Amino acid sequence: MNVVSSEFLQLTASWYERRGFWLRAAIIGAIVVFVAALAWRLTQALGVKTVPNRNPIPTVSVTEVGVSSVPTTVSIIGTIAARYDMPIGVEGDAGRVAAIYVEAGDHVKRGQVLARLNVSVLEPQVANLEAALEQARAEAELADAEYRRAQAVGASGALSAEETQRRKSAGVTAAAKVKVAAAQLAEAQARLARAAVRAPADGIILTRNVEVGQTATPGGEALFRLSEGGEVELRGQVSEQDLPLLKVGQLVNVRLTGTPRVYEGHVRLLGAVIDPQTRLGMARVALTPDPNLRPGAFARAEVTVSNADRAVLPQTAVLTDDKGSYVLIVSAQHKVERRAVHVSGVVQNGVTIADGINGKEQVVATAGAFLQEGELVNPVLKEPGRL
Repeated sequence: MNVVSSEFLQLTASWYERRGFWLRAAIIGAIVVFVAALAWRLTQALGVKTVPNRNPIPTVSVTEVGVSSVPTTVSIIGTIAARYDMPIGVEGDAGRVAAIYVEAGDHVKRGQVLARLNVSVLEPQVANLEAALEQARAEAELADAEYRRAQAVGASGALSAEETQRRKSAGVTAAAKVKVAAAQLAEAQARLARAAVRAPADGIILTRNVEVGQTATPGGEALFRLSEGGEVELRGQVSEQDLPLLKVGQLVNVRLTGTPRVYEGHVRLLGAVIDPQTRLGMARVALTPDPNLRPGAFARAEVTVSNADRAVLPQTAVLTDDKGSYVLIVSAQHKVERRAVHVSGVVQNGVTIADGINGKEQVVATAGAFLQEGELVNPVLKEPGRL
């Protein structure tokens, strides 16, 4: 009896659990149906219709390109050099350097002694020839006096004509010996003078390649290099197509590597030939002497040759593929069109366009690579007006 009661109670509890589950499910379903019906009634009442957006029109930023006056510049790349770089070496005989009187960077005057060779042999030679000259002059005076006496007594017959002629010849010979001795002395003095290495002009010593005790020889390495007058210039290279744009006298702005200062100069000389290997020509720019303009320094110069009207675009607006450079134009029908352009240079505001657009179009400024030609877009002006 107890077993039956227990089974009855378990069946009853299971029935009530299933009944509660289905009751809760029914209540939740009724609530969902009620909310859906209410939302539908509200939508109908407000007149809102939901339409799926299958083809959205992208919004793109465009810029109205104006025409700006852009300067055309030519670059000259090269090094600073002395305008007149003069090598100074030994002119006379070889010799050992006995003294040096200047250093690199010193300002010197014309004729100033820069170095001196050993003269221990040349000075005695000069002294010997000076003495020989004095002896020759004394002998010449004696011979001349004897000839005059012979002329005085020759008329009375005391001396024969032959003796008078002999004394005349002796006087002429003695005078010739004086000239020979004087020439030999002048030569020795010149050799002694050339033992002193002198500055050929006013200027600045650029380099010193000699030390005391070194043997200096004619035709060997230059002992010094002198910048005449301290004048400097930029010696640079210019591309073949830019060289015809330069003229002698044009103003040039020169900058040294690593310094913001600008040094003004002018075109002094243009090369007459083009290097067939590099296709570059030579240009020389005269500069005002300055302590910072040291020969050998790398420099870059810019010459403004003309001003031209060019369209300027942001760099992001110009695209490139295997067909060349191009931009995307938004037409009056808001459709994307491809337009080939020729980029002529780079300026602070972007890139300059030589041809391809006339300055009145709306050009896609950014994200043009994600658009397709003929695609319908919604343009938004980014930078109206002239650039």
